[in-house]
Amino acid sequence: MNLFPYDSKFDFMRLRKASLGIAVALFVIALASLATRGLEFALDFTGGTVVELQFEKPVDIAEVRGKLEAAGFKNAQVQTFGASNDIVVRMKPIEGQVNAEKTGDSVLAAARIEGNPAKLTRSDFVGPQVGKELAEQGVIAVIFVALGFLLYISIRFEWKFAIAAIITTMHDVVICTGYFSVTGKEFDLNVLAGILSVMGYSINDTIVVFDRVRENFRSLHRVDAYEVLNRSVNQTLSRTIITSFVAFLTVLALYIFGGTALRGMAESQIIGIIIGTLSSIFVACPLLLWFGTTRIDLLPRAKDDADLARRP
Repeated sequence: MNLFPYDSKFDFMRLRKASLGIAVALFVIALASLATRGLEFALDFTGGTVVELQFEKPVDIAEVRGKLEAAGFKNAQVQTFGASNDIVVRMKPIEGQVNAEKTGDSVLAAARIEGNPAKLTRSDFVGPQVGKELAEQGVIAVIFVALGFLLYISIRFEWKFAIAAIITTMHDVVICTGYFSVTGKEFDLNVLAGILSVMGYSINDTIVVFDRVRENFRSLHRVDAYEVLNRSVNQTLSRTIITSFVAFLTVLALYIFGGTALRGMAESQIIGIIIGTLSSIFVACPLLLWFGTTRIDLLPRAKDDADLARRP
């Protein structure tokens, strides 16, 4: 199935200056926000208490939040999960708090609504030290994934291709993370998992385009780099759009029907799919052109392949 003809002639490289300028601007905004505002880390990283209550009837979240505020539970996060009569209350660490069950009873008493009795179904406390360990492990996971990608790209592609792919992937990850900093949305382990999946999606999309670029450089001897890159993007355009659209629909369903627990992860993946698709077209290939990539860069590899083919 082709949404666009294989030999379509959209001049993507003509927009390279504008696209790279927009990419740099978004990258700088994301970095500036991460440096100044940081991320709104969830209890997974900061520690705190999670209390789940089940009411007999559907409950007004605003009313529960107001009752908790009046009882001294400041900045408590109140959300429904599952049915509309099930709520979860998340609170950051309170000085001297060590007994999760006692805190759960206090929250239950504070959230009591006349005519709509509730019961405590869960009360867990995560200490700050545990949250710190989770944060450190998350950073280590990101570093190992990034190093693995760097190693794979360096082996598979020539250095100009590798650098362009690495920059494109880091661009997508930073912008996706910066989105949560700019919007102030909660950053938890599920969001971190979504960010890691964005890295995989971004590099996969870029590699597909770069494989076609490499093939065209070796087969189109009398075509300049500008035209080779344009043809490569056009030839992979249908595959890129269809793959991204199907992935987007899947994650959108997760965002709508997955509940609050998975909403952050789905949101990070939605942003990542959109940015990753655009960057593989408007950032990765323009970077190759900016680096001055030509067919000559592939000649050593082509010569090696020819020598291997001639061996008995």
